Amino acid sequence: MVHDLQGIAKRLGIATKFVDAGMIRREYEVSDETLRFFINSFGYDASNDEAIANSLHRLENARWHQALENIYVVEAGNVSFDVVVPASWAGEYFDLEIFRQNDAERVDVSYEVVNEEQSAFVDGQELLRLQINIKTTLNIGYYDVRLNVKNKHYKTLLAVAPKRCYEAPAMAHKLWGFSIQLYSVKSDRNWGVGDFTDLCSLVKICARSGAQAIGLNPLNVLMHNFPENASPYSSISRLFLNPIYIDVEEVPEFTLEDKYEVEGRLEELRSSELIQYSEVYPLKIKMLERCYNRFLNGGNKERLAAYKQFCKEQGKDLEKLAAFQTLYEDENIQSWGGWRAWPEEYRHPDSPAVKAYVKEHKLRVDFFKFLQFEADRQFNKAQGLVKELGLGVGFYRDLAVGVGKDSAELWSQPELFFADAGAGAPPDAFFPAGQKWCLGAFNPFKLKENRYEAFIKILRANMKNAGALRIDHVMSLMRLYLIPDEGEQGTYVFYNFADMLNLVALESHLNRCAVVGESIGNVPEGFLEILAERNIHPLSVLWSERYDAGWGDFAPPSAYPKAAFASVGTHDMAPLRMWWFGYDIELSYLLGLIPDEQDRSNAYHKRELDRWKLLSALDGNGVWPEDNQRKSNYIYGEGYPEGIEEAVNRFMSRCASQVFLAQPEDILHVEKMQNLPGTDRDKHPNWRRKLPVSLERLETDIAYVRNIAAIKRER
Repeated sequence: MVHDLQGIAKRLGIATKFVDAGMIRREYEVSDETLRFFINSFGYDASNDEAIANSLHRLENARWHQALENIYVVEAGNVSFDVVVPASWAGEYFDLEIFRQNDAERVDVSYEVVNEEQSAFVDGQELLRLQINIKTTLNIGYYDVRLNVKNKHYKTLLAVAPKRCYEAPAMAHKLWGFSIQLYSVKSDRNWGVGDFTDLCSLVKICARSGAQAIGLNPLNVLMHNFPENASPYSSISRLFLNPIYIDVEEVPEFTLEDKYEVEGRLEELRSSELIQYSEVYPLKIKMLERCYNRFLNGGNKERLAAYKQFCKEQGKDLEKLAAFQTLYEDENIQSWGGWRAWPEEYRHPDSPAVKAYVKEHKLRVDFFKFLQFEADRQFNKAQGLVKELGLGVGFYRDLAVGVGKDSAELWSQPELFFADAGAGAPPDAFFPAGQKWCLGAFNPFKLKENRYEAFIKILRANMKNAGALRIDHVMSLMRLYLIPDEGEQGTYVFYNFADMLNLVALESHLNRCAVVGESIGNVPEGFLEILAERNIHPLSVLWSERYDAGWGDFAPPSAYPKAAFASVGTHDMAPLRMWWFGYDIELSYLLGLIPDEQDRSNAYHKRELDRWKLLSALDGNGVWPEDNQRKSNYIYGEGYPEGIEEAVNRFMSRCASQVFLAQPEDILHVEKMQNLPGTDRDKHPNWRRKLPVSLERLETDIAYVRNIAAIKRER
């Protein structure tokens, strides 16, 4: 019953075929084995013909087994939802009660109950599906709904969303800012890694230079036990902050004696070319433990009250994160394999054993809460500066597409995620074999059953202190490529795109945060147009804004999308100087990402052509510095075109896009990549590069001064 196997897959939102993002756009048929795996992951049996027939019957009748769905996500101005009741109730009176979720105040509404003549016999009973249309205009927000009929009471959550995402008033004008990897920031005072005090300094630098935005890498908490696992896109919880960004010296309980003790070590950590995570993080934690002990015994009642209030507001989510981190410290000593290898009684956060453990280890659990309290306090201070100094956008934060599978998120609510599969990417022009990211991914059905609560919390946590939020791999709102843990072939699983978009728009308005969608990769046809309708800003990258699928000329500034957040590259791309010399090509060849010498030669020949095309675009737009015009054609061996970074930044600043984000790596002539996709730290020092110029010297650095002047000429 291949047809029925594909039929049940489609009903569940599992793609039976897909097209990759390669140059040839190859189509793939998904194997029956892969389809059965994912059908089973949704809780349906597809092992044989009889099982498939039973599963199809279950699917067809699923909606008839529940009077109201757990949540209805609707657009303002078109608020309606369905209800399933016995057919004999068709003429009964339906009493509707609606309460605003934020203050529990009742909202009086007029409504109508419409019989659309949809019925079914389920378990010997005839059921009727009615439509309830609310005629009163409801403001955007969340509403608790209670429907009373025949002495029965049914509850649901109503999410009323705007049609478009929030737009910051400042974005009515063309803005510019910086795209920063916070950990990479170098300063004379930090402890070998960028921190929240450095972020405050960056805000002041932006204000002095006229910049309105600071793009940041994901700031979420990473694995406490393994600080060298430094990818910001593989956190253990997207709800909380990475304590490594705490400026220890800014913690009120830190003392001068503490600083004297570590000053010599700090000089070594500051001067190292790469971030020494295994040295920096434990040193910070050691000092933060001291601060915590003083905090508990210091008698600062106001600060203790603020800590308790923070813990109360963060509730069970903070409790579970702290419990996870404490357990991991203990269990990592005894067993390997992550939380799934823990004793059974510790694999469930609400088990009696975990509750007893938390009680027994309260001091350590509370320490991890303290880390979040202090990180939140310092990040809030940086946001306070944004408001005080009037940055139009402020922090442009980054929300990772997934979460580490060995994470507090999965441990806390494993039922919401696919247990034996992870997110990845299908084959494309850069990765012909695809990519296996092994990131935890939401089960769309379980997510909706949970009223999208986990997704909403993640949006809120990352929109906090942000004027804009970049959603990494925004296509995941619609579909996500999943690969079985024990396999290589995957397929796309679809989400409720309308619900996800509406929730993003709603949280965007509630948090006054613009939304940007990162859409590099396999983009479905018509997808970008839908995002544009919802005011989700696209990203435009110089290296991608080219004709003929990346082989033609560079698009002129006037052709850039007006709504876009534009930049020269991303953290996954070679900085300008590295690109010019082709060092990224040689690196990829040495690491086996370019398989043979012929491919390497082809890549160099294409890069030479690309360089000519870039020079032509810069010439044609007259963006070279007047005191530093192009002096030659700069074929290989003739060096680096002096002033090219100014010309490129001026070219990009001239583009039609609303926001241009300059990259310090381009300005400061960095020749190495921040992250090389397809590699881990055993091959390439990803997420470890420091900027070559410290914050204290940045504004007097001649390259910085000239590039900022070039940008400001156009913005």
